[in-house]
Amino acid sequence: MADTLITAIARRGAENIHSLTAVSNNAGAPGKGGLSTLTQSGQVDRLIISYLGNNKALEKKYLTGNIAIELCPQGTLAERLRAGGAGIPAFYTATGAHTFLQDGRIPVRVDASGNVLEHGKPRETRVFNNKTYLMETALTGDVAILRAWKVDEAGNCVFRYTTKAFGPIMAKAATLTIVEAENIVPVGSIDPNDVDLPGIFVDRIVPSTAEKQIEIRKLRQSQEDGSTAAGVSPAIIQRNRIAKRAAKELKQGYYVNLGVGIPTLAPSMLPEGVKVWIQSENGILGMVRQERRGNRTDIINAGKETVTLLPGAATFDSTESFGMIRGGHVDVSILGALQVFKGMGGAMDLISNPDQTKIVVATSHTAKDGLPKIVTECSLPLTGANCVSTIVTELCVFQVDRQKGELTLTELAPGVDVNEVREKTGAPFHVADKLEVME
Repeated sequence: MADTLITAIARRGAENIHSLTAVSNNAGAPGKGGLSTLTQSGQVDRLIISYLGNNKALEKKYLTGNIAIELCPQGTLAERLRAGGAGIPAFYTATGAHTFLQDGRIPVRVDASGNVLEHGKPRETRVFNNKTYLMETALTGDVAILRAWKVDEAGNCVFRYTTKAFGPIMAKAATLTIVEAENIVPVGSIDPNDVDLPGIFVDRIVPSTAEKQIEIRKLRQSQEDGSTAAGVSPAIIQRNRIAKRAAKELKQGYYVNLGVGIPTLAPSMLPEGVKVWIQSENGILGMVRQERRGNRTDIINAGKETVTLLPGAATFDSTESFGMIRGGHVDVSILGALQVFKGMGGAMDLISNPDQTKIVVATSHTAKDGLPKIVTECSLPLTGANCVSTIVTELCVFQVDRQKGELTLTELAPGVDVNEVREKTGAPFHVADKLEVME
């Protein structure tokens, strides 16, 4: 994050620089620098982002009518920026089809009483090969500010690891690009083969002086399987049971994307010798949770948690990452869910190609209030429709017929019977002729 430049803008104050529209993957965390510095200072009037994260202060500003927020799926955001930089006015994507995004029903701005003042724009749709696609328009900006590890005096930039996720595509989509560099070197100091962003896209270079921030430091736990540890809560035992069964969906050599929460536990439950390649939306292929404490801010996953790269890992920008996802090159995606109805999945991009990428939902069977998560019809806005193939809970496993919208109970956890599953499930289901024991 270009914290040196952001801090300089914030110092100018809202009386001098205000009414900004900011485009970013996320809004940052209060007290951790980044875009949150400018939203807190009142200099940003509108955000175009993919998620709010845990920024409660920004959430409050949005809900009280003090800022407009346009939510855009992360892969679509990256592709809109890429298109803008390449002079392509629009493109079609399956991401967001049959959701509030397609209909323009996501509120952009509300008043202090919660009344919607502005909705998102409905998307034009078109059907290709019997599948609905949304038309998304290119996104450009007046100024891009970004941070690079090394820049030469001709403007050629080198980014380290996951810092290249959005930096290069932001630069290409802007009229004026300012790069703050950790290292400014003479022309010729960078091997042409190492240039991530050519100087043609860079207009200004300044030295980076702000300290880099780690938002979430996450270390691998010494005891992954809480079911055998003394004093572990029933909730941890339940999560591990779900993760252990979800791990059976992962086979040797698979390319896998994991949602937050329970899905991240699945790789630690794999049998010894089984290796999978974990993909992260922000541009990593081949990672595990960070094994030891360190100060690296340039190797993080999509949840901004510090991670460790495995031998053979690769890093790349977000357009490449979501090309892997939308193109069906990821074998399995394990996601969490608030509700499941005929295949409600996780992130919109991740569930956009379920014919090529198997979507597995790993979730508790009921919500904290005891209500079922597996329901006949979702009351929450859909992330996607008819996309999930397998549902794993602490009670059982369902296989989903995505064409018919039907569930079949195939496995039961030890000590659980069919009647208990029926009582806690808000949708009808078939029972397999031969029920397996969920291990």
